[in-house]
Amino acid sequence: MSKLKDMHTPVFWAEGHPGPLSGQGWKVELGGLVEQPVTLTYEEVRALPKSTADARLTSVTRWSVRGTWGGVRLSDLAALVKPEPEAAHVQFVSYREIYTTCIPLEVASRDRTLLAYEFDGEALDSDYGGPVRIFCPYLWGYKSAKSVVAIRWLERSIPGYWEVRGYPDAALIQAGRVLDINTHRWRHIPDGEVIEFLD
Repeated sequence: MSKLKDMHTPVFWAEGHPGPLSGQGWKVELGGLVEQPVTLTYEEVRALPKSTADARLTSVTRWSVRGTWGGVRLSDLAALVKPEPEAAHVQFVSYREIYTTCIPLEVASRDRTLLAYEFDGEALDSDYGGPVRIFCPYLWGYKSAKSVVAIRWLERSIPGYWEVRGYPDAALIQAGRVLDINTHRWRHIPDGEVIEFLD
């Protein structure tokens, strides 16, 4: 049992759960508008300088979970591939390439936007987006794509799985009540990243 599972964090795959996924043989393609495209294995991702973020993943379905996420900053991946000047957005592609989403380059470049492979020191399993997923605490969770196989730097945002179904591309977290998974209490949040609760 993982800590996320122990806390009864919801498991949700819009496109259908892929079943168990392993880091063995896993690859992440880094490309698009970049000078030096590269494909990294899971082991190569884990060998890159590790960053951690004590932060919350907050779902548009109104729950939020806090922990220490470990992985590689998107800004460090960008330094590897050297995005072209016209790159303004970053696209994430999930396993099976059914689920995609984009975020602005400015958000991708913030310190706590990670290609994550850990939660509280435990490897992420496929229930929660392992072996590697995006963690972006600044936006609703549908921008934190699970089980990522490709990251592409683009000139403009391309509507992804939820965006074509009417979800806002901006994905700005809005004030209201959320279930705090860590305490199993309903609490109020302000607009923006969930750092503190209002009650």
